[in-house]
Amino acid sequence: MKNRKINYFRNTLLLGLVLLTSVNCDRDMLDETLATYPKTAEIFTDTPVAMGSDFYFPYGGSKASAWSIDTQERFRGTASMRFDVPNDNDPEGNYAGAIFRVDGAGRNLTDYDALTFYAKASQGVTISEFGFGEDFYPNKYMTTMTNVSVGTAWTKYIIPIPDASKLVQEKGMFRYAAGTQGTNGRGYTLWIDDLKFEKLGTILPLQASIMNGSNVTRTTFVGVETPITGVITTFNMPNGVNQSVTISPGYLNFTSSNPSVATVNDAGVVTPIAAGAAIITATFNNQPATGSLTINCSGSFSHAPRPTLNPANVISIFSDAYSNVPVSYYNGYWAPWQTTQSNDFAVLGDNVLNYTNFNFVGIEFSNPTVDATSMTHLHFDVYIPGSVAPGRRLELRLTDFGANGVYGVDDSQSLPYVVSNNLVSQSWMSFEIPLSQQTGLNSRSHLAQIILLGGDNSSLYVDNIYFHN
Repeated sequence: MKNRKINYFRNTLLLGLVLLTSVNCDRDMLDETLATYPKTAEIFTDTPVAMGSDFYFPYGGSKASAWSIDTQERFRGTASMRFDVPNDNDPEGNYAGAIFRVDGAGRNLTDYDALTFYAKASQGVTISEFGFGEDFYPNKYMTTMTNVSVGTAWTKYIIPIPDASKLVQEKGMFRYAAGTQGTNGRGYTLWIDDLKFEKLGTILPLQASIMNGSNVTRTTFVGVETPITGVITTFNMPNGVNQSVTISPGYLNFTSSNPSVATVNDAGVVTPIAAGAAIITATFNNQPATGSLTINCSGSFSHAPRPTLNPANVISIFSDAYSNVPVSYYNGYWAPWQTTQSNDFAVLGDNVLNYTNFNFVGIEFSNPTVDATSMTHLHFDVYIPGSVAPGRRLELRLTDFGANGVYGVDDSQSLPYVVSNNLVSQSWMSFEIPLSQQTGLNSRSHLAQIILLGGDNSSLYVDNIYFHN
């Protein structure tokens, strides 16, 4: 995501002294503007505080009506926030989650070092995420506490602010995500009260890490942006316990060992600009962070052949050349057998599926399913950036969800079909799979899954997946 920039246009004939005075005035005006953002600490105390009229934004797939104000349960005062986490089969959403974003210019939080609140639940649960700093754009200073244990008694929770000096105009006051993974799919109620920012003065920053503390190597191409991920910081809390939180890369300072090969901006986005190698490292609180990202840039990217078929004869699952049908996911990550992860990328508007640690992967398009009875072939393009192990082959399976259009009962699946046992490296391979040869598939009127198999835990690029006749 590109940072916004403000361009100041000035008369180039002005004398240098006048220009210098003008710049200083602008700087003074900017400082004055930042100083005027409200420093309101409270977010909810009996009622939302200075949040505006439009501040609650649910996540996609969550139950939009999960949040309300409860006057019966509260830690102090007259009311608390109530979150009704739905059953996992609730048609309105299978979890509760949203951000609380200031409806206005934002707040200056530089005087605080923590977000605090009291919480309890109708039963002992583990809440996936509590945090702040998410405003849906640019989410530059997010902080998240994960897998938080909440019991049935009111308890105070503290989320440390990694670097308050950066929060001069923050709009993302609070965020949460709560599901039923630990309750066998049964819903429950969560209450939160006295939600505010505080200056505790007893929080000590310790170690930070990037890439989850690992030294990660990525093979990539010129122009393919790679974000720094797995940014975690640890703090010694007022109770003496060390607590880790996940934070946005914007809190750290980054360095490239070879800026002529790859640059990294202050949001932690790495951009290769030439063939070669570069190591990206970071510091937090003037101390080195553990972990690194090594970029091995192979030079310019070789794009897959662009499809030229008439769109009227195509049902596209993934391609920039056509309009794609709704896809539930391009990587189902079916534990515990699957090792395949995704590190998808785009080059000059060309989106590519990038499967790393590939052993097999499932692509699902079940809402709605696809009627491919009039189609004769399945097409897709594959690129293997690394070496090809001797004897390696690529296989395919298709799944039809049957007349009911949902998983189970009347499904049928084709037997493994050998796409190729003559794979090559560093060159796009285009495959045309005859649908008539998919043995074991009872129907093609409710197709819902494409499964690729035959990986050796290396990387695999895939593009232009579509049915056609």
